[in-house]
Amino acid sequence: MSDIVKTLHYDVDPKDFDSVGEASGKTKNVLRQLGFPPEVLRRVAIAMYEGEINMVIHANGGTADVEISPKQIKITLKDNGPGIPDIEKAMQKGYSTASEEARSLGFGAGMGLFNMDTYADELNITTKIGVGTTVEMIIRT
Repeated sequence: MSDIVKTLHYDVDPKDFDSVGEASGKTKNVLRQLGFPPEVLRRVAIAMYEGEINMVIHANGGTADVEISPKQIKITLKDNGPGIPDIEKAMQKGYSTASEEARSLGFGAGMGLFNMDTYADELNITTKIGVGTTVEMIIRT
């Protein structure tokens, strides 16, 4: 028997900077309704938001799936973008390949993967150049 309480699915629209944060905000609200502590809500919201913005800036959108159980929140972000050529470099604080458009809107500070790693208890990135990237994050409650 599964201990998953709830699953959520979101489509992240490509290049739609106005909707960035909707999935993480909705997930945060569901977690609040389920009674998770504020620190868990904060960590999930930050990590998931960073993933959303990365999908909009770099990957032509994608999907976000969330599995909620009493002991952990698992977030899986998938895209069909260009892939990440150098994960180690991309994980560095401040490293960014964001476009001028994204930067002019206040995005692309190079904190995305760094913050995902900081706020998740586990982070796994699978990427293939020209195919896409999957990011799995686990946040223990």
